[in-house]
This record gives sequence, structure tokens and C-alpha cells, in this order.
Amino acid sequence: MYNSDRFNFSPDAPSGLDATEAELRFLRSILSQLPSGVTVQDEHGRFLLVNDTAAVQLGAAANSADGVSAPHLDGRRSACREIIGRGRTVVAEEKVAGERGAQTLLTAHRPLRIGDQNVLISSSADITEQKEFEDQLFRAAYYDELTGLPMRRVVEHRADHLVRRGRVDGRFALAFLDLDNFKYINDYYGHATGDALLVEFAKRISRDLRESDLLSRISGDEFLLLLNPIERAEEVAEFLQALLDRLSAPFFIDGAEVFASASVGVSLFPEHGASYDVLRQNADLAMYRVKNSDKGTLAFFSSAMEHEALARMKVEQSLRLAILEKRFCCAFQAKVDIRTEEIKGIEALVRLRDNEGVIQAPGSFINLAVELGLIDELAHLVLDEIVKSIDLINDTFGPEATISINVAAKQASNPDFMQPFARAIAATGFPKRFMIEVTEDAFVTRSHFQDEIVPLLREIGVGISIDDFGIGYSSLSALADITADEIKIDRSFITDIHKRPRSQGILRAIESLSEALGMTVIAEGIESFEELAYLQAATKIRYAQGYYFSRPIFLEELKPATPLASEARMSLASRPVQENRQAYARSSRYRR
Repeated sequence: MYNSDRFNFSPDAPSGLDATEAELRFLRSILSQLPSGVTVQDEHGRFLLVNDTAAVQLGAAANSADGVSAPHLDGRRSACREIIGRGRTVVAEEKVAGERGAQTLLTAHRPLRIGDQNVLISSSADITEQKEFEDQLFRAAYYDELTGLPMRRVVEHRADHLVRRGRVDGRFALAFLDLDNFKYINDYYGHATGDALLVEFAKRISRDLRESDLLSRISGDEFLLLLNPIERAEEVAEFLQALLDRLSAPFFIDGAEVFASASVGVSLFPEHGASYDVLRQNADLAMYRVKNSDKGTLAFFSSAMEHEALARMKVEQSLRLAILEKRFCCAFQAKVDIRTEEIKGIEALVRLRDNEGVIQAPGSFINLAVELGLIDELAHLVLDEIVKSIDLINDTFGPEATISINVAAKQASNPDFMQPFARAIAATGFPKRFMIEVTEDAFVTRSHFQDEIVPLLREIGVGISIDDFGIGYSSLSALADITADEIKIDRSFITDIHKRPRSQGILRAIESLSEALGMTVIAEGIESFEELAYLQAATKIRYAQGYYFSRPIFLEELKPATPLASEARMSLASRPVQENRQAYARSSRYRR
């Protein structure tokens, strides 16, 4: 078996049997020092030889000629008999519990016939650390670190498999779940609470799932749920409704009681798509329908949603094109002193001219611009338009009139937008004339606006106005902590104020508190003489804005020869009550 001529023995080394014994001792010494575990087994699975490394790996006795009796090696014995019977080399991974604990071995088994005996020579390398590293890479690639759920590629692979076997396995459902208002939860409670909420949210969804179902986290607050198999859409709706009811219960996180809900869109295979991509897209469309209409509920995909998505895509494309072609323009609406009939300031309102030159009100594009991240460009376009037209604005409204620009709450809390925007205002040369209008949620969430942005605006002299006050996150206690110059009471409180005692009470409360805090109150949406008369007679409110005084006026309509301030004073002083009501007429092309 071994060639002794290869070894350098001394001249007086023993010969014959003694030489053979010496050679065997020499070879065993080498074998015992090999870094790989080596075993030799006979055709019955008994261990004829176990080197030191294999002994450690297998928890067996080294150089055991009498066999090893450890019960945990029974698997190695049965594998030996099977491999010798096949007569082919086998390479396999083994999980063993050796002296170093649980290990993974990569073992090459080679059956041989030596003399008249069949044996199995096995060589094992410890790959435990390598397998642990591979497992870490696998989990990082396919499993979400926060929730432990599979990621997008896992559910995609499962869905593709089910689609391929669709004729055999039947129907399945794909549900797209999105947490409602997760950004506000994150802003208000902090990111640590937001992460904990996602973990608990995933646990609640997973509670009643079958082994054949699959829940995946595909992005920040978005989840995909694959329900397989299903028989009827009704059973899917019943299960998901029970899930939504479970999610509506409060979450208790770090002592805080957090309420959350989810909007769910559902697509069914094969009715709503013959591939994962189509099914996911359709479930996404259904979810957005819920988001835009009735959050916290569920909807199944329908062909009507596809038509809506195409229409939305056209609006998105036209919006991007309009920005490139600079088809946005400014209209200005006056803020009037209802006691002296003088103009206090103006609000710059962005409008869009469509391909036919018709003016589109902001309701048709502002929300989409915010969603698409285009609102920042619109704000800069408005500022540029004001700077270019400042002489015309001064001639029309007066050089002392403040100029208000609307900033979305998402922009207001974003330093990457607000810092350069503030620098652009400072560069105009008249920053103290500007007023930034933001909705109240920019203040009450844990954002950068109150602590970082407001001081920056104060430094350059820009005023702060709370727009649409009373319809969002406001409360009278929260108002005390807000740093602002102006409160604009939403028109929903002003409409028919002379006929609504409850609104009158709310108006008095806001007026009293704002007066104590030194904030100016502006009533939005004055449309009738009766509304104006009530404010003049029953409140201390000095300023108002609305179609009763003036519709939004475009730059090309401004006439420097007859300033609007003069027209406003003359018209308010000369019109009797009935004429005032008849004179007000809202153009169908303008909406505020």
C-alpha cells in the first residue's frame, strides 16, 4: 500500500517486519496531524481509523480499531453502507455535534477495495464559519432585518412558481398593505417608535396565517401578503376584514398608545393577472384607490382602476411637461382690512395653464406635485414670478403689502428645501415683505420646522402664517406652543357664520387665544355681505380674504393706472347691501 523507498530511514533502521511497523507509525503520525478529518470504515460501517481532527469533529475516539459506539454516528454508519453499495464517490454536507458543538462539515466519501476488503475513506473539512457567513448573507439578501419577514424577491419567487403551476394549484390572492399616515406617526412619536410599530404590525398580520401563506415587507411601511390557496373572493374579503379589525386595536409601545390602520388592495390570480408583476401592480392600484377615498379599508382590483391609473399618468406627464415649459403662473388675492377697507397683503396662488390655455385650479395638480416631488420647483417658480413682477405688484397693491407664499408641510419640515428657499427670499432684497403660509401639521409633528426652520426665517425677517387653521391637527393647547404671526381661519368655519352659532363659538375661542398670543387673525373665504357684516359687528377680526373682495387676479389683468387698493375702497364704500350680493360672481374657471 505504501512505498517505503520514499521515506529517508537511517542505515541501521530495522528491516522486515520492524520496518513495516516503523513506517506505519510514521504514517499514523502524519495522519493524526492532518487539518482535515479522516476516517476509514468497513463495509459494515465500523470505524477502522479515526484521525485526531475527525475525533474532534465527530466526538469519536482517535485511532479506534474496535469501532466507535457513539449513537450520534449511526447516520455516518448507514451512509457508509449505502455509499459502498453504490460504489460511487459522494460529496455532502453534514451537520454534527462534536466536541466544539454543532458544526457543518463538507465531507468527501470515496469507496475503495483494498485487498479483499471494501472500505470507505472519508475526508471532512469544517465549514461552520463559512456556512454561518453564507446564512448571514442569505438573510441580508432575502429577509428584512427589522421584522424578520421575507423581502420582495421571496414573495415574487413564490408567486411566479404558483403562476407557473396555476392550472394545478388553482387560485391565490395577493394583498398590498400600506400603513396609513405612517410618516406622521414617525414624526410625532419618533423613528424608534415607528420601527417598533412596524414590528408589532407584522406580528399581528402573521398571527392567523397558514403555513402556505406568505407575508413580506417590501419597503418602509408596505407589506405584501400572499394567500394560497383560495377558493372564493368572499373568503379573502372576510379574512382581510378580520385582519383590519385586529389592526385597529391600539398598539402599546414604550408607554405610548399608538393607533394605526392599513389600506389594503387585493388582486386575484388568474382573474386580475397572469404574472406576478401584473398582479402586484393591480393590487397596488386597488390600495391607492383606498388611500384616496376611504383609508383603513380594503378594495379588490377592477378594470375601472386601470383606466384611472392611465388618466393619472397623463396628468403626471402633463405636469412634468408644464414645469419644463414654464406654463405655471401666479394669481394674487388680496387680504383686506375689513375696518379700513385697505389692503394688508396679498397671497400668491399658483395656477396651471393647460395645453389649450385654460387655467387649472390647484386642486387638480398640487397633491400630485407633492407626491411626485415636484412641489419644490413650483415654489421657486412662484418666487421667481414675484421678483420679476414686483414693480407691477407694488403699483397695484401698494409697496407695503405683504406677499404670502404657500409652502406644503412636507416642504416646510425639509431643511434641504427650506434653507436654499430662505436664501432665495433673502436675495430678493425685500425679504421682510414675505409671509410663508404653512398648514398646522408642519408645527405639531416632530419635524425640523418649529426648531430649525422658523428661526432661520425669523433671522431674515420672513413672517409665518398658519393656513387652513382648524381642520387638521390643531388644538387650542397646541396653538400656545406655535411660533407664528398670523392665523388664517379655514373657510369651513366662515361660510354662513351669521347662521351657525357653534361656529361662532369656535371663532370667538380662536380669536381670544390668538389675541392673547399676539397673532393676527385672518378669515378666509368671505363670499357674502352677511358673512362680512357678522365679522364686523360680532368680532374683533380685522382682516379677511375671499371672493367677496376680489377673485384671484393674474399679472396680465393688473392695471397700474387704477390700483386695486383704490378700487376696493371705492366699491366697498359705494355699494348698497343688495348690490354687494349681486356684484359677487364666481367665475367657473376659478376655485379657491
